[in-house]
Amino acid sequence: MLKDVQTSLRDLLNPDTFAGAAFYAAVFAIAAYLAGRAVRAAVNRTLQSHPGKVDATTLRFLGDLLRVAIYVIALLCYAYHIPVLRQLGGVLLASVGLVSVVVGLAAQSTLGNLIAGVSLLLYRPFRLDDRLQVAAPTGLESGTVESLSLGYTTVRTDDNRKIVIPNSLIASQTSVNTSVARQKTTCTITINISYKADIDKARKIMTDLAKAHAKTVEVTSCRVTALTDNGVTMTMTVSCADVTTATDLKFDLLESIKKRFDAEGVELAHSAPV
Repeated sequence: MLKDVQTSLRDLLNPDTFAGAAFYAAVFAIAAYLAGRAVRAAVNRTLQSHPGKVDATTLRFLGDLLRVAIYVIALLCYAYHIPVLRQLGGVLLASVGLVSVVVGLAAQSTLGNLIAGVSLLLYRPFRLDDRLQVAAPTGLESGTVESLSLGYTTVRTDDNRKIVIPNSLIASQTSVNTSVARQKTTCTITINISYKADIDKARKIMTDLAKAHAKTVEVTSCRVTALTDNGVTMTMTVSCADVTTATDLKFDLLESIKKRFDAEGVELAHSAPV
């Protein structure tokens, strides 16, 4: 009984036998699968722990590329470990010219998509979550870039349809990135302070409040724009997302500036009596 078990175990570990070849195939497949899952988990963990600080498009693309490399390396190691496959590899190398032509013709589309994907990654005409207008069989379509894989780019339309475009096609066609075309809106806040007020203190209060507001993209400037009979006119320009945001931001800042000026003793200008 023990001898039969030893014989079976020896056959299982012998790559020259069918059982051994199947056993090593399972080992390499499981190892490649676990390594691929570890890469995917590392990519997702990095994106979750550093939101906005890591380029999701590049990281996901490189993660896909690394997983493919893991499977290819596992396949090559398995082929090298199995004597029959190693001999077959030697025969194929003897006719490498013919094999190269056959493989090149068979994988022309796949390799074209892969190279185009690398090109999209390098030149960055769009990123994940950008809005694109692309030419599809149904006509001109608009949607959000959902994924950029080794072979295909996926765009999700507003009506929840998924458009899958080969990388080679989207790299060669003219696409409109409407996310890039969006222009920031300027919000202008004008405050009149008295001649007795400290201009630098007033400027610091205004800019600090604007920078702290969640709807502010950038504080462009805050300067004295006029000297009137009643006081000093200070104008602050702030960049924000759109017109609606600019209106809300202006009202919020006017209120918060008035309250802070009262608390800090910055005197506003008084209108001349009529």
